[in-house]
Amino acid sequence: MKKVREAVNYYNSLLEQIPSAINDSRDFLYEGMKEKKMIFGGRVLSPYIRPHFVSLDQWNYIKDICKVIWGCIEKMGYAIKASSKLQDELGVTAQERELVLLDSGFTGISVTSRLDSFLTENSYQFVELNGESPAGISYCEVMAQIFMDLPVMKRFAEKFQVTPLYARKNLLETLLRAYLEWSNSSSKSPNIAIVDLRGLPTQCEFEQFQEFFRNAGYQAEIVHPDELEFSNGKLRRGDYEIDIVYRRLLVNEFLDNYDMCKPLLEAYRNRAVCVVNSFHAKFVHKKMLFGLLTDEQNHNLFTEEEKQAILTHIPWTRRMCQRRTVYKDQNVDLIEFARANRDTLVLKPNDEYGGKGIFIGWESDESQWDQAIETALKGDYLLQVRVGTAKEVFPYCSETGEVNFLEQLVDLDPLLFYGEVKGAFTRLSSTSLCNVTSGGGMVPTFIIDK
Repeated sequence: MKKVREAVNYYNSLLEQIPSAINDSRDFLYEGMKEKKMIFGGRVLSPYIRPHFVSLDQWNYIKDICKVIWGCIEKMGYAIKASSKLQDELGVTAQERELVLLDSGFTGISVTSRLDSFLTENSYQFVELNGESPAGISYCEVMAQIFMDLPVMKRFAEKFQVTPLYARKNLLETLLRAYLEWSNSSSKSPNIAIVDLRGLPTQCEFEQFQEFFRNAGYQAEIVHPDELEFSNGKLRRGDYEIDIVYRRLLVNEFLDNYDMCKPLLEAYRNRAVCVVNSFHAKFVHKKMLFGLLTDEQNHNLFTEEEKQAILTHIPWTRRMCQRRTVYKDQNVDLIEFARANRDTLVLKPNDEYGGKGIFIGWESDESQWDQAIETALKGDYLLQVRVGTAKEVFPYCSETGEVNFLEQLVDLDPLLFYGEVKGAFTRLSSTSLCNVTSGGGMVPTFIIDK
């Protein structure tokens, strides 16, 4: 942490040494973001003019912990896949079950995923896993490229060794590895389709990926489900035959648009297209995954090292319902426990994203929390203990163009490919909900060393 604080102070001093440096850096980054389509829902993705730094020692620690935790997640995922009881506990619906149990044609529960985490001086804890279709892989790489060209960063790199984390090539390699196993052949250069619904705020990232895949020598198209057809054993859009679907379409969205998505389903069912991530990813994407990992009833699945890693890095989580359970070796009534420990608890919907439906106990009064508990008991909700959070001061550009140094919540998001950390980015927010959808921003994560 000391090395990171030194780097942050030095970077900020470079911004402050020259009166025009802050505004010049702001303008440089904003122009670069507009040019490179760093746009989310019509706004530039990052209002910050400093990246997030981690030391080389921190980065190696992050990779080591994620490797152990991923081993736990994968074991749990395969156990869920094999057990209808665990599927019920996870919250897999009957409609989902029909889809997620279909054979994908390649191994791996989730071959591209993102762990959302907080790294502090005293702890490293995960708050959830995006195991289905993690966004941000291209955004963070393009943003890192823009930052590397920033004049202040070039001056900073004269004193500190700076390593940006680029992950698009890892995503492409993951698609190709899955396809090779699925097809059992390396003779054909596969055509790629980036598949999601129309009009989404992540459209610009799809366009970045399309350009990246094409520059790497692969045919690539952005395709919407209503454009697909399945005939003569091939999934296609018009004359464009598809070999790999880079699936950004979530299972929930697939099921909500079932009739529209039938061609994709038929191609998947008939092993006519390689879909990455496969629908198996739903077994680890639901937030109740952490409830199963931290439930002592499932600890027979894990080694002593893995059990200790879960205890240290995964927050205690339970489905919110009328039940008794164990918390720190104490048998407790879950509802009474929730009412009595508002300041250390959060309620989350099991299968939502973007901060939707979350109730934060420490930001609620007693009446609000009681109402949140009643809402949670009527739906599919989880109770989770509060994790230690990290905060740092970042130069922040307001909508008026004024730059101020503000303390922000720092959510570090390692990117995993076949269970190995190959990249990361960081989300920042002035509120307890640290995600881009609910108004936060993102910055690239850089490894720094002297």
